[in-house]
This record gives sequence, structure tokens and C-alpha cells, in this order.
Amino acid sequence: MAYDFKPFEATITDITERLVREFSGVRTGRATPAIIDGIQVESYGSRVPINQVGNVAVEDARTLRITPWDTSMTKEIEKAISAANLGVSVGSDEKGVRVFFPELTAERRTQLVKLAKERMEEARTALRAARDDVWNDIQAGERDSTITEDEKFRFKEEMQKRVDTANGKFEEMLERKETEISGN
Repeated sequence: MAYDFKPFEATITDITERLVREFSGVRTGRATPAIIDGIQVESYGSRVPINQVGNVAVEDARTLRITPWDTSMTKEIEKAISAANLGVSVGSDEKGVRVFFPELTAERRTQLVKLAKERMEEARTALRAARDDVWNDIQAGERDSTITEDEKFRFKEEMQKRVDTANGKFEEMLERKETEISGN
């Protein structure tokens, strides 16, 4: 009998995608719309992401331009970005809102690398929890006599290969992010 690793692989994919989103939110001194993706703005009585009330574009290496579809939203957008405490400057003009990214200091770069490492460790913790669930399921299969002892250890090796591959991807992602942070 073969163990079905598809749910485990789906969990690994979810964890990896979440880490990618987390890393995209770690500011590198370069203007990127992903940084403001999580910011919600009050629009006609409900809270919606900024990209649903206007166009978000990169104006230059250190500036984002948000052009609201309804110009009355400019102040709300400006207020929401300021309240998010991203370490950016916000200004408005007749065309919309500009978000200015300051030059990163060495201290801030160190903090961002530390934050990226924390995000990776959170992903690893989630991966270990998923691995433990699969291992418990495999052991239960052996106890129920649906899996032989040899199969149990073979499945454990297969599971560990998947975990090692995912951890390798996490490491690569962290290295790229560290290079991006320190390379500015």
C-alpha cells in the first residue's frame, strides 16, 4: 500500500506561498506595490485593500503612485498608509497619493534581515507541525496493521525528503531576500 502524500504536498505549497507573501512585505528600500497590499482603507462604509480603490504604480525606484478612481478617497488612502507604520513618507497632490521610500540605514537593514529570518522560522515551524501530523498518521496506519513496519520507515524517508526539499527552498528564498536587503 502506498501512502498518499498529496495533502502533505498541498500543505507544503501553502506554507511556501505564505512565506513568499511575507517576504514580499518586507521592505527593501525599493518601491514595490506588494508592500501596501495588506493595507485596508475605509471606502463607502467598508474596508477594502488600497488596490481596489485606485491604481498602484511604481513611479521610480523609491516612489509609488496611487491614483484613486474617486479623488475623494485621497485623504483616506493617505491616512491608511500613515497608520500602517511602514517607515515610508506619504504625500498627496492633484493626481493622488505618493509613497516615498527612504534610503535604508545599516541598522534598519539588520532589522529587516532579522524579520525575514523570523518569517522563515515561522514557515519551518508550520512545516514541522505538518510533518508531525503525517508521521502520526503513518504510525497509526502501522498500529492498525494497514502499513507494515518496513513501509512505515520507507514512508518516513519519503516524507523527510519532501521536508528537506521545502527547507532548502526556504533557505534559498531567505538568501535572495538578504541579498535584496543588503544590496540596496
